[in-house]
Amino acid sequence: MSQKASTVTVVLPDGSEMEVAHGSTVEDVAYEIGPGLGRDTIAGVVDGDLVDKTTPLTSDCTIEIVTEDSDEYLEVLRHTGAHVFAQALQRLYPEAKLAIGPSTDDGFYYDIAGVELDEDDLDEIETEMATILEADYELERVERSREDALEIYHDNPYKQDILDTEAAGEETVSFYVQDDWQDLCQGPHVDSTGDIGAITLLEMSAAYWRGDEENDQLTRVYGTAFESEDDLDAFLTRREEAKERDHRKIGSEMDLFSVPEHSPGCAHYHPPGMTIRRELEEFIRAKNDDLGYDEVWTPELNKAALWKPTGHYDAFKEEGEMFAWEQDDTEYGLKPMNCANHAHIYQQGQYSYRDLPVRFSEFGTVYRNEQSGELSGLLRVRGLTQDDGHAFIRRDQVEEEITSTLEIIEEIYGYFDLEVLYKLETKGDNAVGSDEIWEEATQGLRNSLESLGLDYDVEPGEAAFYGPKIALDARDAIGREWTIGTVQLDFNIPERLDLTYVGADNEEHRPVMVHRALLGSFERFMGVMIEHFNGNFPTWLAPTQVRILPVSDDNLGYAKRLKHADLGAFRVEIEERSWTVAKKIQAAHDDRVPYMLIVGDTEEEDETVSVRDRFEEEYKDVPVDQFRAHLEREVEEKWVEPAFGTE
Repeated sequence: MSQKASTVTVVLPDGSEMEVAHGSTVEDVAYEIGPGLGRDTIAGVVDGDLVDKTTPLTSDCTIEIVTEDSDEYLEVLRHTGAHVFAQALQRLYPEAKLAIGPSTDDGFYYDIAGVELDEDDLDEIETEMATILEADYELERVERSREDALEIYHDNPYKQDILDTEAAGEETVSFYVQDDWQDLCQGPHVDSTGDIGAITLLEMSAAYWRGDEENDQLTRVYGTAFESEDDLDAFLTRREEAKERDHRKIGSEMDLFSVPEHSPGCAHYHPPGMTIRRELEEFIRAKNDDLGYDEVWTPELNKAALWKPTGHYDAFKEEGEMFAWEQDDTEYGLKPMNCANHAHIYQQGQYSYRDLPVRFSEFGTVYRNEQSGELSGLLRVRGLTQDDGHAFIRRDQVEEEITSTLEIIEEIYGYFDLEVLYKLETKGDNAVGSDEIWEEATQGLRNSLESLGLDYDVEPGEAAFYGPKIALDARDAIGREWTIGTVQLDFNIPERLDLTYVGADNEEHRPVMVHRALLGSFERFMGVMIEHFNGNFPTWLAPTQVRILPVSDDNLGYAKRLKHADLGAFRVEIEERSWTVAKKIQAAHDDRVPYMLIVGDTEEEDETVSVRDRFEEEYKDVPVDQFRAHLEREVEEKWVEPAFGTE
């Protein structure tokens, strides 16, 4: 009979190891490192999971101690904020039933039932929340039997469902108690409600239990919490700015796109929006040419059997993300990704080691059956077009292929003034392929990042099952981070689809497949870009690059000559409405046009223009050739901002 190990090995963030007694808590480990760290411990991260500081360690693991200085602290604080809301709610509305209340990137939410709330009610709840913060209630973790928990929640079907699923088979479950109120919760939390420096409620929306439209509809109340009032005020200021930049509002104002009810989650691009999308497509097509990709096209409709060998069929069907149906005893689907189709094209050829890399690119539209409540303009859609690419390479080509791709990515995002954040996602428990291949591939990704001097974070265990990955996030003008492109290695599809090439030894070998999307999807990238630029697109992307403003109808002929003869290579409009010049300028400014050309009798006689940019800088008596030359350079070099007069 085997005996339980008396100690466990914990690996600290710096790679050092400690032996601690079996069952030691996160807090115990912190005290062993140092008494100051022990006193400051709020929670821990064990094998990548955020846990309570009282969590016992029963097997070898990695561990990070969470203090007030840790990145995770705000997440813990906000989770406690959700409990403060729930306690205040049930003080005022004892009949309210609680579902779940997690922290989020920006705060927290709690899904509730059994009570109808309006905005005035939120003000009342906030007042009670302030009372709870002032009372400084200690949060105590308490273990209760599963039977006791079911009795506590005898009239709450949502907590019962949690107990019957997540806690099924558990003898005890954890509650957090503050004053005379308690909530079923795994934690972690801060020590007391008074640790929250500032808290507020933000808005309400509808949500479905478990995200399933067949389940009960609940009310979701959003809030946020911070360590100080100053931090909260700064957040609320950024939030108001984000509302002003909302791509759905700007998209409507600029007539860029719509997402009508008859096409839920599928965008319609209007002519101005299609102009932007076409420019982006041509931009990426040129970059694909630089990288050596051959463009292909594959159909959106396929037999579902295409995705079964790779494992994607089961994954997408299990999550309910695939549009599929039966027809003539055969299951069909709309493709959720392009990679299987590109692998099919590879299979039609015969390649030697000299032919690799073989690269295919496609602006391929794919479909994901996202929940209706999760759809959001262009940022969360059901139909999306990826600037997708797949390269089939030898194992010894990994570093070179990834490095050249990252170089292009760095160049691309410079044109949009977006800061790229790189995350190296490493092998998880569900990985396929040998440890040797994973280590070699992961090191190849790491070498590429470091050879270019790129900062990156490591996300242990976050890779997909088929290979390590570099995830790309972009930080926009107001500091928000957006997940966009990706560079992934895949050992799964070549193996499962029996992809081969003939090596120098005349034997068959498996290629490694590189999945990469430079922008991600046009929909999401356009949504991010609209908000990043607040609709003030660089001149090379702007739907209207120049608007000519005749001083009077007498100058319309000169304006038309400028548009068609002198500036025919650009997207130029003429403001023909009989408005004052001031009103025409205001309209062009409101329409976010980069350049206005004001032309009157003097300009027509001298064959000049008065140039006015979106920053309200004005340059008079500019020769037409000079303005055209500047515009050609600005568009060709893809400047981020209009900058006439700076050469």
